[in-house]
Amino acid sequence: MDKEKELPKRKDLRLKQYDYSSAGAYFITICVKDRKQILSDIVAPSVGVGAHDDPHIGAGSKPQIRLKKTGKIAEKYLLSSENIPGVKIDKYVIMPDHIHAIIFLNYNNCAPQEFGSSKAPTPTNATLPHIVSTFKRFCGKELGNNIFQRGYYEHIIRDKNDYKSICEYIYNNPTGWYYGDLPS
Repeated sequence: MDKEKELPKRKDLRLKQYDYSSAGAYFITICVKDRKQILSDIVAPSVGVGAHDDPHIGAGSKPQIRLKKTGKIAEKYLLSSENIPGVKIDKYVIMPDHIHAIIFLNYNNCAPQEFGSSKAPTPTNATLPHIVSTFKRFCGKELGNNIFQRGYYEHIIRDKNDYKSICEYIYNNPTGWYYGDLPS
C-alpha cells in the first residue's frame, strides 16, 4: 500500500497491562457521534426560595438537565448495567452530547465476571469494556441506529481525592455547559 494511502493508526486508549475487570472505580466518558446534541437539554435554573448556591446568578439554583427521548433510553441502559453482579453506577450525568459516569467494579467484593467473546470493535472479555459495548449495543438496538462514537474514554480513579475531584466535575458539568465555563 502506498504510504500516502495508509490509514492513520488509532491511539490505544487503554493501558496495555491493566485488567479492566479489576476491583475499583472508573470514570468513563461516552460521546455521541459528531457531538450531536441529542441526549439532553441544559435549561435555565429555576429561581426560588432557598436557592442560593449558584454564584453566576446570585439567588438561583444550578441549571437543570432535561433528558430527550434518546437520553432517557441511554439512562435506562446505563442503569441496567447494575444488573451485572458486582457493578455499581455511582454518579453520572447525561449531557447533550456525552455521558460521564463513575462505575465501581467488584462492588461489595463480588468476583470478576467472565463473559463470552465481545462483539465490540476491539474484542475483550474485561468487565468495563463489556459494560460499555453492551450499553451502546442496547441503545443502538432500541433507537434503530448507533448514536455513539467508536470507543470511549476512561480514567482509573486512584484515590479519594481523585474520586472527589471527579464527582465535583460531574456535578458541575451542567453548570459549566450552561454558562460556557468548561470545555465541551
